[in-house]
Amino acid sequence: MTEKLYDLDAYTTEFTGKVLSCEKSDAGKFAVVLDKTLFFPEEGGQSPDKGVLGGANVLDVQIKDEVITHFTDAPLNAGDEVSGQIDWTHRFSNMQQHSGEHIFSGLVHSRYGYDNVGFHLSDNIVTMDYNGKLTLEQARELELEANKAIVANLPIKCYYPSSDELAALDYRSKKELTGAVRIVTIPGVDTCACCAPHVRLTGEIGFFKVQSLQNYKGGVRISALCGFRALAEINAKEDVIAEVSDILSCGYADFAENIKKLKNSVMDLKGKLAETGLKLLLKEAESIPESEEDVFIEAEKLDANVSRKVVNMLTEKHAGYCGVFSKDGEKTIFVVGSREKDCNELAAKYRAEKGAKCGGTKEMIQGSF
Repeated sequence: MTEKLYDLDAYTTEFTGKVLSCEKSDAGKFAVVLDKTLFFPEEGGQSPDKGVLGGANVLDVQIKDEVITHFTDAPLNAGDEVSGQIDWTHRFSNMQQHSGEHIFSGLVHSRYGYDNVGFHLSDNIVTMDYNGKLTLEQARELELEANKAIVANLPIKCYYPSSDELAALDYRSKKELTGAVRIVTIPGVDTCACCAPHVRLTGEIGFFKVQSLQNYKGGVRISALCGFRALAEINAKEDVIAEVSDILSCGYADFAENIKKLKNSVMDLKGKLAETGLKLLLKEAESIPESEEDVFIEAEKLDANVSRKVVNMLTEKHAGYCGVFSKDGEKTIFVVGSREKDCNELAAKYRAEKGAKCGGTKEMIQGSF
């Protein structure tokens, strides 16, 4: 078993450990096992710590049967004492997110009785899955309560209770646990089994912000961010708002109304453009002698409905293949029909010779290459 130094103090960033083994992995990395470590492995839905070990970069950290393996970009010598430094910015960000999740999940459980049945904390997303439905309004009420708990600056305690103490505890857990169970408590908010590092006080979380909500496997999946990561996300969104505000020449409160007007204008212009394109193509189609058997017309980018209307008109006058080909950037889009010939034969030819993606019936095919 690897001694878990992060259990003793989540705020320590440097340590010294003895290299028990170092083996080259199939992926070209080096699998290093120490007698003890500060590096938290990928566990409990959370991404592992980053940092440096004996001068080598730690690319990944995994745990199996209580043995923690560090995957580095350079080898270390078995038997050596090496120093390690974790990436504190990354560690603290994960601590903020995970502690915030405990508050929110504890509130969901106490108010609605739902269990947290899924949790994912990566370097760019935090999601929580619950086995019951929540509306956006309910999620925002819980968000407010979570932030009240953060402002209250409550102490967060992480410890291993005795078997008797554990038996008397009412705590949340996503799975059946055996052996020593680590408990994380936030007074009046949550008691939960958890293996990850946490902040000491809820105030260090900064704030909790729900990002999105969606129905998921009969329950709900909520994405949320805390602290500095939430601040960075808000800043990114404000940059987008400023750019859109400049384009629309209005404040964000008027975005919806102005975008609806733009959408209606675009739809109106598309309709007029399609009508004009149809008139021009029909005029060109009418000028083709009926004696021509196979007829193909080239045009600029067209609506598919326009192309089909022109093809239908052409097939009334011409016995062979009748098609409209239009350019859309690097792509050529086509519609081909015939009242006497088998269009599926032409589709097979286009697929074989041009790598076309197309399909349809004997009477009409459409696709692109």
